[in-house]
Parts: sequence; structure tokens; C-alpha cells
Amino acid sequence: MTKEEFSLSRKKLGKTQKKLAELLGMSLKTIHSYEQGWRTIPTHIERHIYFLLINQRGRENSLAPCWEQKTCVIKEQCPAWEFQSGHLCWFLSGTLCECTLDVSQKDKLEICKSCDIFKNLLK
Repeated sequence: MTKEEFSLSRKKLGKTQKKLAELLGMSLKTIHSYEQGWRTIPTHIERHIYFLLINQRGRENSLAPCWEQKTCVIKEQCPAWEFQSGHLCWFLSGTLCECTLDVSQKDKLEICKSCDIFKNLLK
């Protein structure tokens, strides 16, 4: 996540830097550092931001599960299906999508960011 994407995400969430710092459990100085580009935004913070954006109140678009969109045949073995969180497949570890199987959480997030399921959730 770039500093511009971080700043834009904060604005989409309707949060001041101070409120976002409180929400993420970090200092205001850290938020400043992310938005100025002085610090790299860690993967766990990026995931948290996307989680908040996708689960924002007032969303009008449907959160169709990933197993329906990808016509998954092994869904019963996947954590996304087990927890009925098909819109959070990008967030959960251990999912069985062929493109993210056996990759690190950081690499998985990068792969998922180019997936249509993830992109549609952020619209």
C-alpha cells in the first residue's frame, strides 16, 4: 500500500488521522509517518485497512462469496466456506484458491489485490 492509497483509504473511512490512529491502536505520529512516506505500511496494517473498508456500514453492493464467484469444487475444505466468510477470502489464512495456496500472507495480499473478487469489494 502506498502512502497515497493509505491516505485515500483513511478519507474513504471518514476518519481523521487521530481517529484512525485510535482505531488501529497506534500513535498519531505513526499515521503521519505512513501518510508522509517516512515509514513503510506493514502488511498487517494494510490488511486491517482493507478489512475496515470492505466491512464499512452502509455498503450497498452484495458481498457474494468467493466460492460462488469462482465455482469452487473444494469449498468444504476451505476456511472461507467453513466460517461463511467468502467475502473475506483475501483476509483469511489457509484458503484453498489455486493462486494463493502455500504463499506468505504478504504475497497472498498482493495476489488478492489483483483479484476481481477483492476489487469488487472495494468499489
